[in-house]
Amino acid sequence: MSDWISGVSMDTDLVHGGVKPDDETGAILTPVYMSTTFVQESVDKYLAKGYSYSRSNNPTVQMLEDKVAHLEGGFGAICVGTGMAATTSCISAFMNSGDHCIMTNCSYGGTNRIAREQFMPFGMEFDFVDFSDPANVAAAIKPNTKLIFSESPTNPTLQIADIEALSKIAKDNGILHVCDTTFATPYICKPLDHGADLCIQSMTKYYDGHNITNGGALISKTEELFNRTKLVQNMHGNITSPMVAFLQLQTMKTMGLRVKQQSNSAMEIATFLEAHPKVEKVLYPGLDSFPQKELADKQHRNGLHGGMLWFDVQGGDQAAIKLMDNVKRPWALCENLGATESIITACAVMTHANMIREDRLNAGISDGFIRISVGIEDPEDLIRALDQGLAAV
Repeated sequence: MSDWISGVSMDTDLVHGGVKPDDETGAILTPVYMSTTFVQESVDKYLAKGYSYSRSNNPTVQMLEDKVAHLEGGFGAICVGTGMAATTSCISAFMNSGDHCIMTNCSYGGTNRIAREQFMPFGMEFDFVDFSDPANVAAAIKPNTKLIFSESPTNPTLQIADIEALSKIAKDNGILHVCDTTFATPYICKPLDHGADLCIQSMTKYYDGHNITNGGALISKTEELFNRTKLVQNMHGNITSPMVAFLQLQTMKTMGLRVKQQSNSAMEIATFLEAHPKVEKVLYPGLDSFPQKELADKQHRNGLHGGMLWFDVQGGDQAAIKLMDNVKRPWALCENLGATESIITACAVMTHANMIREDRLNAGISDGFIRISVGIEDPEDLIRALDQGLAAV
């Protein structure tokens, strides 16, 4: 029996791609190698089997990294403790003191915070730019620019980056382009296929999809980039655990089923909210009213736009808080996303509370901004609960 066939669909790849039954036992699932160290045959054959110490490499984690790289279309991947760890690894690997990074002005709040509070005091420069027009990015390039850091869709405003255009600007100027596509997942968008050099995924989100594990991945297009990220992973000691790797190898198998359901339900909910009198604005890439609808349709695969959407409720942060306090199950008030459970979040006072208010408002995150992560429940139940919550505002 051959290891694999080429040209299969993404749904089949999610189950079988990049992995195989255990060579020794035939176990259909990758074993959990809960061992810190690995006995060597001899000094001469040191690392002949590829493993010495689980901070550097572990067989279960290796299988996860191989599968993620396969799904994202990269040469290799490193899997680390969280999505923020993947972001930290990327910036640490490719920037030094005095280097400059052009970062989207609307990124995940933790990404913005670590740039400002950790890396800028180290002497790195960051410009936070509106990525909706690639010309803004080109205009921000300096002689010391080393990295263009995009998100698509952005967290939480759902701005779509033109990955192909940004990648061309990067290559024309000898700069690396990294794109965080956690919201999209590889089922909807693979940035390496659009010219990006690196891709970031918060594995906590749609790869896990069940609120079980934390994790992050940094995927490299080339061997050279991968070798650098692998070195940084080893130096930082930030490798995901074998048990987490095992669990994520299982949960990602249903990503396609989940993302299709979540996308279809998100479209129904967005349509409902767009017609609600207490809602000022709704953004979802599937709506005709979405400002970047043409780019979203071009860049997103399978005719899907994901399970994330946002809306502005009338009355600002107090109205948003009141809605949060009154919305009932099946909605859950918490900060994760991409899971089977539907999650609702008031970003201004929760996920993006650490952002400077002026920066937050400039990025489009208003005081009444509500972020929704649609799960796999019946959309009619979700809409009914939302309607009841809005009635209390």
